[in-house]
Amino acid sequence: MRDSGKTIMAALAAGMLALAGCGGGGDSGGTGSGPGGMPVPKVDKLTALGAGEGAVNVVSWAGYVEDGSTDKSVDWVTPFEKETGCQVNNKVAATSDEMVTLMKTGDYDVVSASGDASLRLIYGGDVAPVNTDLVANYKDIFDGLKNKTWNSVDGVAYGVPHGRGANLLMYRTDTVKPAPTSWGAVFDPNSPYRGKITAYDSPIYIADAALYLMKTQPDLGIKNPYALDDKQFQASVDLLKEQNKMIGEYWSDYTKEVQAFKSGNSVIGTSWQVIANLTKADKTPVEAILPSEGATGWSDTWMISSKAKHPNCGYLWMNHIVSPKANAQVAEWFGEAPANKLSCGETTDKNHCTTFHAEDESYFDQVWYWTTPLARCVDGRTDVTCKDYSAWTQAWTTIKG
Repeated sequence: MRDSGKTIMAALAAGMLALAGCGGGGDSGGTGSGPGGMPVPKVDKLTALGAGEGAVNVVSWAGYVEDGSTDKSVDWVTPFEKETGCQVNNKVAATSDEMVTLMKTGDYDVVSASGDASLRLIYGGDVAPVNTDLVANYKDIFDGLKNKTWNSVDGVAYGVPHGRGANLLMYRTDTVKPAPTSWGAVFDPNSPYRGKITAYDSPIYIADAALYLMKTQPDLGIKNPYALDDKQFQASVDLLKEQNKMIGEYWSDYTKEVQAFKSGNSVIGTSWQVIANLTKADKTPVEAILPSEGATGWSDTWMISSKAKHPNCGYLWMNHIVSPKANAQVAEWFGEAPANKLSCGETTDKNHCTTFHAEDESYFDQVWYWTTPLARCVDGRTDVTCKDYSAWTQAWTTIKG
């Protein structure tokens, strides 16, 4: 990450506060079935690129679509606009729920969806399959990100991978001793750090508890932390209710977590590598680890609306944002591993890809990427019903009290 950390923090703090008319009857790629046979709405995919429509309407996470207005030296939008004639109109969303809501309006062409939103968009018929043959840079995306459960159905791609990262365990080295190696450090009811433990504020955090139970209570039979039957789900919720008694604060705006660790209000909890980097840049003694149980994580995906008014510009944008240079710029600015394997040669910080484990598949083999929980279990079970995302959302409200 560049040493403009405070600028990035400020920018992201501010940020936190599509395919109708597919030209010539496209090749249908959305008629398959998902986990347990759940039907996927039939949506055609683009068969050939045409002329750009002059604009593309984007929904993104803060820091993903920079045009120089945040920092004059950070701009991968202007070169795209000059090259394609497609004016980028970006809407920053603060949560995955907001992204889903915005995409349902049909007013946006593309979205940088996280795994806790992507399947909702696919099964809701809000996004179209992506013809990867029309995305020249797709061939250079790391194989470990292609055709996964959160961005494809039955081998049909529904997006272009953007980047990835793990949800790590961060702790203050001057306070937390001995150094933790397990997520048990934030779930132990006798923790000496009671009141100074922090956790990510989202229903998807239930998967973190499920992952811990998957490794420590094998009798529960959890095989995938996003596929939880009644018993497994209740065990995860109960664990989080107990943890809630020890939580000092939950976080979603990571600039606030930086400040919490700096002040000492938080001394251990879930984090991201970029948070650890920024916290260290503020001279706070912290380390972030991938615990022995592994971790949850994210792999964001650029998806195109099933009702996109600017599908050609949408495809041009998806190809641009995963091009070696642009993908390197956004990965370095935001703080994540790039999706394009050629981007590692384009970063300003030549250690960036090492820091974020971009080329280390053995590291990411330990990461369970966010995936939208469905009633039809995403682990393939058909003899039980799993708790869907709405149940997770309701439970999260009860967990926090």
